[in-house]
Amino acid sequence: MKAMILAAGLGTRMRPLTDHCPKPLLPVAGKPLIVHHLERLAAAGICDIVIDVSFRAQQIIDALGDGDRYGVSLTFSVEEAPLETAGGLRQALPSLGEAPFVLVNGDVWMDFPLERLALTEGDLASLVMVDTTDFHHRGDFHLDTHGRLHAEGEPRLIYAGLGVIHPQLVAGLPIGTVARLAPLLIEAMQAGHVGGWHHRGDWVDVGTPERLAELEARLRS
Repeated sequence: MKAMILAAGLGTRMRPLTDHCPKPLLPVAGKPLIVHHLERLAAAGICDIVIDVSFRAQQIIDALGDGDRYGVSLTFSVEEAPLETAGGLRQALPSLGEAPFVLVNGDVWMDFPLERLALTEGDLASLVMVDTTDFHHRGDFHLDTHGRLHAEGEPRLIYAGLGVIHPQLVAGLPIGTVARLAPLLIEAMQAGHVGGWHHRGDWVDVGTPERLAELEARLRS
């Protein structure tokens, strides 16, 4: 199975840290945040990885190279301007192929066992979900007792930024489209084609300097 890491965002919430450094290269516990992803994917046997880049793209490409030093093979999907999640996935499909792939948000960290990631036959996506937080108390979706995700229902959980996606979910978009993933996921949920897991372990949305410091403290301890 291949993987795609989303790393094309502008990192505006991380300013001033991202004024001169793209968010994926911000150091955490002695290494760039995105390297934590590369090492965990490699340890799980997921070694063919596509990274979408836009803001300060060349810095990321130069820093990571071909991925050999991390035990992976890297391909970069360069966006002239950020295409949002679904648009970025659509542009990268030629590199991802026709089989389901792991999708990782570049600005999260969690200890979910990547070996568990799989897609049930007939599904278009399966997402890792976590409990709501003080900065996202409404949540995103409802996970029922059968492991199926729904756009409506209680209790609600947060999409953790990790999952498995079937290329068909975004294949209908024209290349170059700026499009978010959530509407496509909701449409697939309504058709009964999205599953999920409830992860109760560690998870950090590294979206602000404060949460970056929180992750640094966790990993150092």
